[in-house]
Amino acid sequence: MRNTFLVLMLAAGAQAQPSIDNYLSGLAEASFRARTETVSKLTRAQAEKRRDEIRAKILAEIGGYPATKSPLNARITGGFQRQGYRVENVIYESLPRFHVTANLYIPDGAGPFPALIGVAGHSANGKASATYQHVWISMARRGYVVLAIDPMGQGERLETLDKLTRLPRGGAGTSEHTHNGMQLLLTGNHIARYESWDGVRAFDYLASRKEVDAKRIAVAGNSGGGTQAAYLSVLDPRLAAIVSSCYMTSWKELWYKPGPQDAEQVFPGFLKDQLDFPDFAFAAAPRPFMMTTAIRDFFPIEGARRTRDEIRGFFRLFDAEVKAGYFEYDDTHGWSKPRRQAAYRFFDQWLKGQSTDGAEPDIVTEPEQLLYAAPNGQVLATIDGETTQSINAREALAMYPKRAAAAKGVDRRMIESRLRYEPVATRFHEFALDMPSNAKPPVIIALNATKGDLEEMRAAGYAVLRMQFPASDPTRSGYTSQYQTASRAFLMGRTLLGLQLSDIQHAMRDIAANPAIDGTRIRLYGRGTAAVTALHAAALHPTVASVAVEAMPLSYLAITQAKLHRGLVEIIVPGILKDYDLPDLAAAIAPRPVYLVDTRDPAGVPLMEAAVHAAYPKSNVQYRPEGWTFAKVYERWLR
Repeated sequence: MRNTFLVLMLAAGAQAQPSIDNYLSGLAEASFRARTETVSKLTRAQAEKRRDEIRAKILAEIGGYPATKSPLNARITGGFQRQGYRVENVIYESLPRFHVTANLYIPDGAGPFPALIGVAGHSANGKASATYQHVWISMARRGYVVLAIDPMGQGERLETLDKLTRLPRGGAGTSEHTHNGMQLLLTGNHIARYESWDGVRAFDYLASRKEVDAKRIAVAGNSGGGTQAAYLSVLDPRLAAIVSSCYMTSWKELWYKPGPQDAEQVFPGFLKDQLDFPDFAFAAAPRPFMMTTAIRDFFPIEGARRTRDEIRGFFRLFDAEVKAGYFEYDDTHGWSKPRRQAAYRFFDQWLKGQSTDGAEPDIVTEPEQLLYAAPNGQVLATIDGETTQSINAREALAMYPKRAAAAKGVDRRMIESRLRYEPVATRFHEFALDMPSNAKPPVIIALNATKGDLEEMRAAGYAVLRMQFPASDPTRSGYTSQYQTASRAFLMGRTLLGLQLSDIQHAMRDIAANPAIDGTRIRLYGRGTAAVTALHAAALHPTVASVAVEAMPLSYLAITQAKLHRGLVEIIVPGILKDYDLPDLAAAIAPRPVYLVDTRDPAGVPLMEAAVHAAYPKSNVQYRPEGWTFAKVYERWLR
């Protein structure tokens, strides 16, 4: 006899199964409403307090800044003269041996001049993009010193560089930012911490130059550069003016379409802390801050207009509404000429006290090779230095012996606190229970098991409660569905892993309430990233008799040490290595058996048994050779 039933939950409207995204959207909407109510009632004194709170919260969300500034060790590696200005190719160190490649544009004549930190968007060639060169050259001709810098992962700063091909192994730009950003989260750090610190040290370098008036240093950028400019408006109060192009919008609109973007644009707890895009400008008030926008941008224009109105209201409290600049143009995403000229007018007004039309003359841009600060245009190919991954890997190794579990083991409270785990009344996934022919069978909760393996579990006499977590599919915005869901969870101070565990709690209750199965004999099985969910669930539920995990990543520490990793976003937990790692969970489950089968490295390659035994000395470790059945591999576990 075989009975199958589905546990299906009904949601409002036509949707039968509420999703994690829907649940998170409800949390986000509540946050939006609460923040709007708070901001609408601010007094001048409360606005001043909020400025300080914004900076403190954002610093905490990105992991804080270094306690001291290391020497810049700046050096000029080349340069050339053009009519009205000259260019110096520069390398400085924002952290020890963490090299930032830059071009310094210096006007002819007697200084000191006002200056601009030019932060590039997500162009593959970074600061050398022809579009961005138009800004740097135009500003130099207008009498500004410009320090244009490459973000890591772009231009001359590829961090997953293959030295033979000189191509990125992890994908350049946003791909590399997100790749490295996931590793950084595990130690409580953030990719935006490094990007914005590069900008803080760019200010320091400009201030050290005799050609620059340190009281008139501004920042401007477009897209990813607009992101950096917005962050620096919060994190460097020395800036005299800020222009953020094609970035500023409102999370209420961005949340749904196109959804969360690059890793540097997703701060854990940002929306939970009731922050939003206007707060970047709030923190700068009353310093001049300008948004330049595109009506047909993928950053929603409705959100930009909402944010514009909030910023104007906030600046009004400081009698500085005139310093809240705004410009929009009917075109698509990019630093197009109308937006560039709006930026020139804004800077001329607030850094020079001049009213100009901002007209941009015809510009002849330079060949990319002429702007190389590093030999052959890749700093890691020729200069021994650090990457965000190498710095974070070293910090993880130093942190590891000090993690909380090393001193006192793992307990329920530690797991729940780190995963931001709270059981939710809503069920997010369909449960299906497949019954064998025998009466009162024991049960396996199977997470992401294959169809063939599920059939073998049932054939072995087990009731199988199966649960499939959604596949990670591409979205129209270019990010995978699981990445965007995990990012929404981070923004709300939650984790995707914690929300999956809530459904395991529902499964345990269903088993306990079902008289047809033996709820005292429960096994857990998880495959791939769901293996991490299964291991956590076994640690949280002492009624689980044993757990088997297949194709699981070796450890969170291993992820931080890897040059490349793949497909792990749904198990990323901000700051988890401060508390515990996967081997700590296995130790906490003991003496209940833990079976590890075909354990993988962070790139998904099966590991030798010796390496797995070293990390899990008290667990059962084995391979699953190609063609071996589930019953053969898991014979002991199924007994």
